[in-house]
Amino acid sequence: MAEGTTWAPPKAGLRDLFSYLAEQRGVLAIVLAISLVGAALNLAQPVMVHQVITAVGAGRDLSGAVVVLVGLVVGAGVVDAAQQYLLGRTAESVVFSARRRLLGRLLRLPIREYDARRTGDLVSRVGSDTTMVREALTGGLVDAVSGVLVFVGALVAMALLDLTLLGITLAVIVVAVVSVVVVSSRIQALTLASQEAVGRVSAGVERALSGVRTIRAAGATEREEGKLISDAQAAYGLGVRIVRISAVLWPVSGLAVQGAFLAVLGVGGYRVAAGGLSVADLVTFILFLFMMLMPLATAFSAVVTVRTALGALARIQEVLDLPTEDDSNVPRLDDARPRDRGPGEMPIDPEPAMVAVEGVSFAYRDAEPVLEGVSFTVPRGSTTAVVGPSGAGKSTLLALIERFYETDQGTIRLDGTDIRTVPRSELRARIGYVEQEAPVLAGTIKDNVLLAAPETDETRCRKVLADVNLLKRIEQHPDGLDAVVGDDGVGLSGGERQRLAIARALIGDAPLLLLDEPTASLDGRNERAMHQAIRSAAVGRTVLIVAHRLATVADADQIVVLDAGRVAATGTHGELLSSSELYRDLAHHQLLAGRTGVQ
Repeated sequence: MAEGTTWAPPKAGLRDLFSYLAEQRGVLAIVLAISLVGAALNLAQPVMVHQVITAVGAGRDLSGAVVVLVGLVVGAGVVDAAQQYLLGRTAESVVFSARRRLLGRLLRLPIREYDARRTGDLVSRVGSDTTMVREALTGGLVDAVSGVLVFVGALVAMALLDLTLLGITLAVIVVAVVSVVVVSSRIQALTLASQEAVGRVSAGVERALSGVRTIRAAGATEREEGKLISDAQAAYGLGVRIVRISAVLWPVSGLAVQGAFLAVLGVGGYRVAAGGLSVADLVTFILFLFMMLMPLATAFSAVVTVRTALGALARIQEVLDLPTEDDSNVPRLDDARPRDRGPGEMPIDPEPAMVAVEGVSFAYRDAEPVLEGVSFTVPRGSTTAVVGPSGAGKSTLLALIERFYETDQGTIRLDGTDIRTVPRSELRARIGYVEQEAPVLAGTIKDNVLLAAPETDETRCRKVLADVNLLKRIEQHPDGLDAVVGDDGVGLSGGERQRLAIARALIGDAPLLLLDEPTASLDGRNERAMHQAIRSAAVGRTVLIVAHRLATVADADQIVVLDAGRVAATGTHGELLSSSELYRDLAHHQLLAGRTGVQ
């Protein structure tokens, strides 16, 4: 967060919720039509009751009126069932729409956003937050809107029957409505805070489960449990506060119904006794009263659920309002493409370097610069290594070439073209990228290899696996390429996971291969297998490899030494041993560490 700014909680209003409902306007139009029919059937029932009571008093035949009344009740039930089905389907469609938008946005956010946010919290927005939006719809929002028709119809009928009783009823209702609005005003803010707390719980669980082996080995299970329980306790406390407010609202709703009923019954009974009102009119008025109060009670319930949903919707909208990776791309075109040659200038190289890094500087959000003025070229068809102490900016350099981040200053060119002017999809199609500790996705071996090229045939898949010396190991499994691996490559060794990642990068025949610490944490046997895989991968490609172990890159065509974000030296292994004190020191210490050393 920039200095001097404050974080403001996200907000969402009914307009945001209605934007989802607008997608279902066709179904909602049908629901509205059904609601009109249902309202008419419901409003006709007290009228028929009035007819039945009048017929009893006059001694007339009741059969016709009773048949009509039964038909109205059954018809209203059928219409209500159809309406509830369509409303439930609408709610599910709205949730699906919200999840579809969220999933599309979550997979396309700039990498900086993932750096700043916790995975579990993002996941909770797809799950629990969208579920709360569904509850707002199924819990009374659309139901309350359709109930307006019945409410208004009952109100008109009650006015025609007796204005005095209607005035008493409205006085009680106004007090109840004001109370509900005032009391519920805190629910939305509390729900937002509660969902944030739930997001922290989800993030903590995701963190703990992904590192459960480390936590148990460190004897930290109880401490991690304590942290998770603390977060869950915070969510519990906020949930209790919401329940406390909701608990106040339900008696208000009940009191409104009972108060209006008792007031009407008392005053109406007195007026019947005094001859100012007939029994049929009083009974009919009471029926209309309950018919009016039913949607009102639904509306009270909707206030709670909608307030709750708006708190959750605010978290959904917060993610949807973030720019995607492409939206956030604002290229600086002043030096985007090679210029035409001016008078007296050297001619432009007709065969530009595969990769040219020109004066690149970069810093992560609100942090010290990681790279400062870095410049070097990677000739086409060569293998260039980037080495240096930890924290020198080696991995960051590869992330900039992939355009996971944009440079703060300077330019990176691919085949002479500024990569900022190339759509990311086109750029990445030309690059095979193997990150440090590259993940193996849960699924089959074939799924992992064909991630970037799902249409590739099995013959090509087997050839690539053979190139990285992994095919024989896979064929030993009864399921072969269809062998299932768990999350994070459970079932494969560290070296096998890295070689599988290289195979995944090679499947698309990308001309440029970026390798980030491919031999990190490997034993000697796996390191030799990885060397062989890298040599196979380098055939016919340009390779840029970041390495900590110099033995991995000693035979590279060019080695770039980074130190504190700057280029300290460039040359071959032999040249750097003579010219670079830092490189010589790195080689010396690695040999002293008992490793295979620089070959």
